Amino acid sequence: MKKYIRRYWQLGALCMICKSLEVLADLIQPQLMAEIVDEGILGIGNGGSADLSIVRSAGEKMLILIAAGALVGWLGGIFSNNFGQRAGNDLRKDCFRKVLHFSFSEVDQFSAGSLITRVSSDVSQVQLMLSNVVRGGMRALVFMAAGAWFLVSLDLRFRTILLIAIPIVLAEVIWTVWRTSPMFLLLQERLDRVNTVMRENISGVRVVKAFAQEERENERFSRANEDLAQTQFEVLLRISYLQPVMNMVFNLASAAVIRAGAIDVQAGVIEPGTVMAAVTYITLILNGVRMLATIFQNLSRGISSSARLKEILDAKPAMVSGSVQNGNGRGTVSFDHVSFRYRGMSKDVLSDLCLEVSSGESLAIIGSTASGKSSLIHLIPRFYDVTSGTVKVDGVDVKDWDLTELRKRISIVMQKSEVFSDTIRNNIAMGNRDAAENDVVHAAEIAQADDFIRRQKEGYDTMIAEGGMSLSGGQKQRLSIARALLKQAEILILDDATSALDLETEAAFYHALRTERKNLTTIVITQRIATVRRCDRIAVLDHGRIAGIGNHEELLKTCPVYADLCSSQGMKGDENHG
Repeated sequence: MKKYIRRYWQLGALCMICKSLEVLADLIQPQLMAEIVDEGILGIGNGGSADLSIVRSAGEKMLILIAAGALVGWLGGIFSNNFGQRAGNDLRKDCFRKVLHFSFSEVDQFSAGSLITRVSSDVSQVQLMLSNVVRGGMRALVFMAAGAWFLVSLDLRFRTILLIAIPIVLAEVIWTVWRTSPMFLLLQERLDRVNTVMRENISGVRVVKAFAQEERENERFSRANEDLAQTQFEVLLRISYLQPVMNMVFNLASAAVIRAGAIDVQAGVIEPGTVMAAVTYITLILNGVRMLATIFQNLSRGISSSARLKEILDAKPAMVSGSVQNGNGRGTVSFDHVSFRYRGMSKDVLSDLCLEVSSGESLAIIGSTASGKSSLIHLIPRFYDVTSGTVKVDGVDVKDWDLTELRKRISIVMQKSEVFSDTIRNNIAMGNRDAAENDVVHAAEIAQADDFIRRQKEGYDTMIAEGGMSLSGGQKQRLSIARALLKQAEILILDDATSALDLETEAAFYHALRTERKNLTTIVITQRIATVRRCDRIAVLDHGRIAGIGNHEELLKTCPVYADLCSSQGMKGDENHG
């Protein structure tokens, strides 16, 4: 957090100066009030005769001090809020930028719910901490230090009261903070869980409703929320002892000042107005301690949150970008004895896999569920790194590629079509913001999306609801395909990207793709035999290994796994594949 503090330290310093001046204005007023009482009303220095001119003069000074204190206090609030907001804004942007550059494995490690909590709630806690420390911390310290000096200057006997009261309160504050600090980290972790359940249910609301699981999900959320509430209750319970003890010490200290002051007044050592000023000072001093207690609590919670944010900012990337900007081919892909397993798993998903994809070739990858198809294609744009072996694009190891340059060469349409709450045009042009209108429309035409887009009320300017809720699964898939095509990459990866399309629409898309993009290297992941037969070659995956490779007729004869897949779909070698 140091760099964010250093970046805006001037604002923090101005806030502390203003708050110091505000407190000093408050601390001078009790002396003026003592002057009004002793000289203006009681007339102690004037033979017992009241002097209204003193009342008027001291009152005018008090009004000026009040106005000046209000002004510098207002300025201090502006500076402190600017300090906290700007530092928090930079911190949030840096965290979000870091999250965007996380590999899939790093996102899996933190979990999406936790990342949302950290970038939102934890940043807010740090922001609040910074604002409160420069604003309230300075007020508390000046109240305690300058207030004690003013109080002791009235009568040295008041020093003893301070030396007894302040250590008691500070000990209680330190003890409370020590007991509550470990709870703040747990509190944020409980909030992570609540956000995770919320995110899952909002994104999967259709599934929840389709299976009538509202009650079950409500119970799941209730359990997460009750854990959060219980942790919050424990924190508040540990803090609850602080206020009664502080109030008791405040009242006893005030009574002691009044008692000592009364004795001194009777002895003629001090005047009644001085006792009033002393009571005000002891109240201000102990209020400063109370303020300090609140600062310590905010500081403790902010430190816990900053530690969670530091885990994001200091996370060493699971993969380091290389430096290669250009390869020696155009759209070639090769897998050389590749093995891969996910973090925390004991078994490889892919084992000693070798595969070559030539420039301009269309390759279909087929296999049973969990055979490793999606894992295989995630290695090409380097969403994950191989456990062993080498993946090459254009003849260069993907680990040696500059990540941005590598991914510019690859367009991918995922199993789950992701669209954003923006216009249809902007969703299609996501990977090519400079694309002309004609290019956007042409990509939509190839993807068989132009017809349904033009039927929308505002055509390509139609806003898409959050998460694509306003579109069907097939419409989202076609927009995702159009977006991938408009990118003009050398390699196109379709990961079950036409599963929501009817066979006629799918056939029209592949026909348009072959006609318009003849030199495009295409890798198709699918379960449909009718789809794979349109490709130049077919690779059959079985438990992470290549079980066979060739065209449809060859595999029917040589690969039992493929023959079984065809048989399960009622497909034979002599059937028309369109």
